[in-house]
Amino acid sequence: MRTIGIIGGGQLGRMLAMAAARLNFRTIILEPQVDCPAAQVANGQIVAAYDDPAALERLAAECDVVTYEFENVPVSAAEMLARARPVYPPPKALAVSQDRVSEKQFLNGCGIETARFHAIDSQEQLEQALADFSGKGVLKTRRLGYDGKGQRVFKGASDNATGAYAALGGVPLVLESFVAFEREISIIAARGTDGTIACYDPAENIHRQGILHTSTVPASINEATAEAARLAATAILTALGYVGVIGVEFFALADGTLIANEIAPRVHNSGHWTEAACVVSQFEQHIRAVAGLPLSDGARHSDCVMQNLIGDDIDDLPVWLAKPNTLVHLYGKTEARPGRKMGHVTWLA
Repeated sequence: MRTIGIIGGGQLGRMLAMAAARLNFRTIILEPQVDCPAAQVANGQIVAAYDDPAALERLAAECDVVTYEFENVPVSAAEMLARARPVYPPPKALAVSQDRVSEKQFLNGCGIETARFHAIDSQEQLEQALADFSGKGVLKTRRLGYDGKGQRVFKGASDNATGAYAALGGVPLVLESFVAFEREISIIAARGTDGTIACYDPAENIHRQGILHTSTVPASINEATAEAARLAATAILTALGYVGVIGVEFFALADGTLIANEIAPRVHNSGHWTEAACVVSQFEQHIRAVAGLPLSDGARHSDCVMQNLIGDDIDDLPVWLAKPNTLVHLYGKTEARPGRKMGHVTWLA
């Protein structure tokens, strides 16, 4: 039996460990939080920081292959591990995705359109960039932002930008132009060690306060738009020499064309629907990929809607359990806090 190391102990690591167990793999979690959601279902946990050299050495010694559940793993840690064991997705994918400017430059290099953007390293640069965008845009930290954190929206010249650079920490930022989109979609795709690529159907996503609320499949897009999403994902996976599952988010415009928003080199929240509506979920697909096993084709057997249970939404659990054709998945978290993902539900149409 082979052992898979997973860096990160949150709900995505938890679901990866569960999928690995079904295929007879052991899993070891590297996570500083004791009794994290992933460790509750894994075979072992190394309690240490993600970049602890001794912990990384131990993880490499105990595992045959290493993966990760979130994109803010230190690149240096992934590179250190990669000198001893296969690390999938490759460290290059982390390096690209951790900086929003590098990410957009990479996407543009793949022939994939993004919003216009300016790198911002000072208040003066911010004001110049806002002038170029007629006072409108979304200011984001270049690194470590997620679920709408580390952002500020400028809706026009009347929005006062004074002190905005310092207010976001005085760190490298990026200002992105507004995109007049009709809907947000995402696609989950995978690439195996043999270069095989498989895509799931695109999902249509609705966010609330910067956090994903629902993913609906099929998305309200035509086949040409869906094919464009598949082609973009294929180009990204190929350019990175990728192995594993990736999530790619897009803005869909009125004419059906796509603007890429961001990539996530991991299993993705907007792919949770696959565990209810597909024979092989994104989590099993990722385990298959990193273990060198054949990929599923990603086909779905049902239409569905996935909804995140965030904070006090967990109080509605009895209602969801009573709903027909509904899969409920909780994450092993004991304390519900505002904005905290406690679980998700997927109901089949």
